[in-house]
Amino acid sequence: MNSEKIKYYLLPIFILVVIVAGIAYFGKNIYTDFEAYQTTKSDISTKKTTLKEKQDKLEKLKKDEAELAAKEQQTKSSGKPFYKPIETGLDTESVITGEFSEILQLIRANQIKVRSISYDYNPADDSFVQGAGSKYNVARLNMEMIGNYTNYDNFLKEMYKHEHFLDIQSVEIVPYKKNKKILLINCKIKLYAQK
Repeated sequence: MNSEKIKYYLLPIFILVVIVAGIAYFGKNIYTDFEAYQTTKSDISTKKTTLKEKQDKLEKLKKDEAELAAKEQQTKSSGKPFYKPIETGLDTESVITGEFSEILQLIRANQIKVRSISYDYNPADDSFVQGAGSKYNVARLNMEMIGNYTNYDNFLKEMYKHEHFLDIQSVEIVPYKKNKKILLINCKIKLYAQK
């Protein structure tokens, strides 16, 4: 009789053992799959963030390139070409020397005396150096000059008419204390040349 009672409970016990083993096996697989899902979800989130950053960077680069193209177009349409030296492969100082000599001729022709000149080649804050440094050389000149009103007026007019593109950044004019007809002039000019 005991064996008949055992036979009667044997099938449900077997089914229960199979169910527990199945739950343990599939539960482990489900947990592993859930962890893989969480990892994949985290990777996707990270990649979306990286993609968004790269897209923003690409948009900024496209915008900068468009601004540079617009500036180049504006300079081309201004009617003044960039100074281009005869020889190629020269350093910045050698390239700018030709255009600088033209500026010195204008200074001498207008009888203006130069007290000092300081140079800054390819300044990092210049738009052309930042955007097209491989195409252009830039020199910022800080000049201290002495002259009278008429001569300096003629000099500025000739600078405006200068055949090559240049940028007069600032001009400070102070009359000399002992003789008000004489001017002390601080002038900042950027000279540009093609490489």
